[in-house]
Amino acid sequence: MATSATRPPTCEERHQRPLDLQTMRVGTRRLLAEDTELPGAEELETLTLRLRGHIMVAVPEVEEMAGRLPEDDTRRACARACVGEARMRIRLEPGATPPARTAHAQRLARSVNALCDHYENLGGS
Repeated sequence: MATSATRPPTCEERHQRPLDLQTMRVGTRRLLAEDTELPGAEELETLTLRLRGHIMVAVPEVEEMAGRLPEDDTRRACARACVGEARMRIRLEPGATPPARTAHAQRLARSVNALCDHYENLGGS
């Protein structure tokens, strides 16, 4: 029986498919917009998983782009700090209460927004 080995995309392959910033930001607005009704438990869980996925996709991109900058570049330092914070946030578990789960999802959403901003500022399209 043949098995297929999957491998992560190479840098070149990733750059052929830029991050879909518009899609990434749609989920963040659902949680962060002041005039929106907060989602129910099931939708919140779906949004949280989606945000975690966005972070997992964006982190390597932002990290790679920041790594190309000189070590003393402020944009590099800011992007790396954002990456570190985003990684920390996806390792955390949401709390047991609805407000704690909502706050957790909102923190993930802020990380997604920040990663999108760094991606754009570092030259991503």
